[in-house]
Amino acid sequence: MSSGTILATPTAFLSALASLPPLPDARATARAAFLVAPAADGLAAESARDNRYMQIESAFDAQRALAQHAALAQALREDVPVVVFPGDASTPDAMFPNNVFATAQGKLIVGRMRHAVRRREASRTDIRGFFRDVLGYAETDLSQRGDLIAELTGALVLDRARGIGYCGLSERCDMEGARAMHEAFGLRLMFCFELAESEYHTNVVLTSLAGRAAIIAEDGFRDPAAARAIASAHGDRAIWLTPEQKRAYAGNAIALSEDRVWMSARAAGALTDAQRAQLGSWGFRIGAVPLDEIEKAGGSLRCCVAEMC
Repeated sequence: MSSGTILATPTAFLSALASLPPLPDARATARAAFLVAPAADGLAAESARDNRYMQIESAFDAQRALAQHAALAQALREDVPVVVFPGDASTPDAMFPNNVFATAQGKLIVGRMRHAVRRREASRTDIRGFFRDVLGYAETDLSQRGDLIAELTGALVLDRARGIGYCGLSERCDMEGARAMHEAFGLRLMFCFELAESEYHTNVVLTSLAGRAAIIAEDGFRDPAAARAIASAHGDRAIWLTPEQKRAYAGNAIALSEDRVWMSARAAGALTDAQRAQLGSWGFRIGAVPLDEIEKAGGSLRCCVAEMC
């Protein structure tokens, strides 16, 4: 198998994975994280067209969301340095920055969003300038690519330890977007699959925990065999979520260190004792933060966190 391969069937993916050499010096988790604070008084109606998790009819308490977001940033600082950028009332989804901004190998990647309300986020000069002028990152800008949709680590779940990407195709990421992200992130192997019709982002139905284990909602995949292949790629160390647990955002989690998985309090509360014990047996504590106000916007803890590598 040559490096930089994109595969679209479970059998081909597992065959390629079997011959993938190790990356002995690769980091399994990010070095730091950055967040964007909530600033809008309401939710993004445009995003609700294909985000079925949004509680668009619910009253949104902006101050409560801001307080929960600040508590999240403080909690994550137990594992990594965290930078928080101010929000912008004209971009209500900006508190989910990982869809628009991501990093890899000293590079800032700017995504191409499906909805206009989210494309405005990509023009932020302060975030671009921070990575370019302060950290010295190069920039790969997909935001002006009208030929593709690529919502970065919303659509793409990364196993950084092995240079693997799991890319779910939906309204928020097409095949051209997958190819662009494969190149931008410098992946060695990408497994592309279709999400179930009701899903918008892969990171709601799949978490890769430092490459050692996975949290998977099988009903979020159009083909259950794709979900099973991803479990196999993690040595069958998988937490299998029920549809109710998925809706509680138990799949929208992240490991920012080798020994802890972060998720919202609602997500953590949805896990069974057996699932908690499984995570513990694989070396993962659970860190949980109340995010119920933010979750009205259709995303949870993972969506709030952009990784800095």
